[in-house]
Amino acid sequence: MTRMASAPKTADRPGPPKTGLRERKKIQTRRAIRRAAYRLFAEHGYEATSVDRIAAAADVSPSTVFRYFPTREDIVLTDEYDPLLEAGLRARPADEPMAESMRHVAVEALRRLPAEERAELAQRARLIREVPAIRGRTAENTARDSAMISAVLAERTGRSADDLEVRVISAALLAGLQEALLHWAADGRPKDLGTLIDRSMNVLGRGLTL
Repeated sequence: MTRMASAPKTADRPGPPKTGLRERKKIQTRRAIRRAAYRLFAEHGYEATSVDRIAAAADVSPSTVFRYFPTREDIVLTDEYDPLLEAGLRARPADEPMAESMRHVAVEALRRLPAEERAELAQRARLIREVPAIRGRTAENTARDSAMISAVLAERTGRSADDLEVRVISAALLAGLQEALLHWAADGRPKDLGTLIDRSMNVLGRGLTL
């Protein structure tokens, strides 16, 4: 693809905005609810874990849970990683292939994950595989993330974010990430997730050949 001559250089791009106190408190509450939910899902199973039980374990009201997560599935599928992914992609060189940018950003983010959050990521992947209601809701997240990647790619190339080629590349990148994650969960995590992401991006980078 032809790159925009005026595409901003990495050094010229603004970093992610600083998080204010109010937003940090919201993030802390979301994390407390999510961690309580994951703990209960592991102990009792997803279907047997009610929102009331999650609220009690997180020491918040059920209405607070619903304010942060409109449905129980949202507890699993909503996180704070999307802004980091977007900022990471925008910080990569404008002429870098998107598969390489995605590989770098995803593997680096994974490397920085604390052990507790890495364990939650593994549980999240298992729930997506095993719970039809959660798996069905992933399409909404995928559409949102695909639009974000399309916007980044559009800025790099000067093409419309609605271009078919742009949307195909964005969808393929997300599919590669998801399949790496689900493969990791299906195998009981004997392999390093970063290695699986590398393999997925390699497939895309060489043009979908085996």
